[in-house]
Amino acid sequence: MNTSPVLTGRCTLVGAGPGDPELLTLKAVKAIANATVLLVDDLVHEAVLAHASPTARIVHVGKRGGCSSTPQAFIDKLMIQAVQAGEQVVRLTGGDPFIFGRGGEEVEHLRAAGIDVEVVNGITSGLAGMSSLGAPLTHRDHAHGVVFVTGHAKPGDSGTDWPQLARTAQQAKLTLVIYMGVSQLDTITQGLLQGLPAATPVAIVQHASLPTQRQAFTTLGDLVGTMNREGLQRPSIIVVGAVVQGARAWASPLQNFQGTALVA
Repeated sequence: MNTSPVLTGRCTLVGAGPGDPELLTLKAVKAIANATVLLVDDLVHEAVLAHASPTARIVHVGKRGGCSSTPQAFIDKLMIQAVQAGEQVVRLTGGDPFIFGRGGEEVEHLRAAGIDVEVVNGITSGLAGMSSLGAPLTHRDHAHGVVFVTGHAKPGDSGTDWPQLARTAQQAKLTLVIYMGVSQLDTITQGLLQGLPAATPVAIVQHASLPTQRQAFTTLGDLVGTMNREGLQRPSIIVVGAVVQGARAWASPLQNFQGTALVA
């Protein structure tokens, strides 16, 4: 008679937040500590992995926009095989798994394999970046809502209708938070200028929440020029809207602001 214990694997999708390990949720720390296998995205800061067990197997499955990445199908296969082998699997992603991660697709593949999934949310970089500047994403006087939008469409997808989005944002007083928009910045900016004034405030935040964070303030009309002059690169969040004026660094120069970037 076989008396070997039945191995019961499970999978948890965990958002590691924007980078600063102190922004991890308690639930995320617990999941990371209990994992026997961690499949880790490229944007997860190494300090986050200090919470992992010394005996855990850490597999780096790099995912970064515009760069060579591990095929998603291979990541799905690794997760399923590890769970079926009885492992406690954590799929660790930057930000939140369900905001421009592959969390939705990964949940679908795991469920199709008969595997239930738990999701632990993380702070998304669009929120963390603005919070680090002392500015909100919504404000009763300036923004009735916020739109998180990607500048990196799936191959074969025409992507966002930027002029239409800009017109909607202008009419409805919405803040736009653009992820993965650096490579298509010219196209995005020209589209937004068809529905938003050139003087619309913009904040750019690179490496949100990390010691290497850099930011610049500009206007929509000078967005491309500011990115080029200041050498801001991926990964950067671009926030468009009146709420940017709430940033600490914007407040004093605002009266004489002429589109010149304020960089920190």
